[in-house]
Amino acid sequence: MTMLGDEDLQSLQQEVQRLLGRCMLRLQQYERLIKAMVAHHKVSGPFHDLERAKATQIDEAARKTLGTLVGDLLVSYVVANEIGPPEMTTTNSPENVNWFAMQMSLGLPDAEFVRVESDLREMVLLRNNLVHHFIDQHDLWSSDGCRRAKDALVIAYNRIDQHIGQLREWAEGMEKMRQALSEILQSEEFKDVLVNGIAPNGKVNWDASGIVSVLREAFRALAVDGWAPVAEAGKWVAKLYPEQQPAKYKCQSWRQVVHNASMLELRYLEIDGQRTACYREKDSSATQQ
Repeated sequence: MTMLGDEDLQSLQQEVQRLLGRCMLRLQQYERLIKAMVAHHKVSGPFHDLERAKATQIDEAARKTLGTLVGDLLVSYVVANEIGPPEMTTTNSPENVNWFAMQMSLGLPDAEFVRVESDLREMVLLRNNLVHHFIDQHDLWSSDGCRRAKDALVIAYNRIDQHIGQLREWAEGMEKMRQALSEILQSEEFKDVLVNGIAPNGKVNWDASGIVSVLREAFRALAVDGWAPVAEAGKWVAKLYPEQQPAKYKCQSWRQVVHNASMLELRYLEIDGQRTACYREKDSSATQQ
């Protein structure tokens, strides 16, 4: 039996390390891509705060494991047969707030869905074996063990590469849909109707308007003893939502906005010896009467 010298074994081990590192980098590319798909294939939230909802979703996806990400993708993006309505369309949506929900899905025939599901689960197993069990599965202190490890890593890399190719096809299709939707969402006509509650004829749906939505948010941030000063609320809104101003709704003051909104109540109270315009949210039952 011819024994390998230390230098020969070390060379084999270094080649195994190189191939393993190559697989790890490819896996990271795969995980980054699937995180982006999970984070961006759907969004739900109030129109005036949609960017914050998107940021929260991206942050949540960034902290998930590959197994969890694959589960999310199979539940709401890659689906079998018919594509259902967007998730969270009304879940946790406050009354009289313009709420937006969008979800992109890839519907597959049953047999194709089963194959894709198996492929995605295989990626999770492949990743976990490489990260957690590779040393246990291969004897890296013998020449035969190193050669078998090299063969396994070449096969693993090719499988990862195939999975990335499939994922990229889905991501490209998703990106095209996102761009088309973004053009619609960014149009001024769309914003006026659905974000600001302003109809093409100029009529304002006050209870579903953007400015009333942010006034309600300001009330929850500023209210003391059940009332919030109108002037302070106006400053708060101007700082956080500068695009929401009374003039946009053909009002001359914040008090006029509060007066026009049936879900808000305007009252003058004495604060620090001065007569101050204040407001509060009306009881929902009282608003409906």
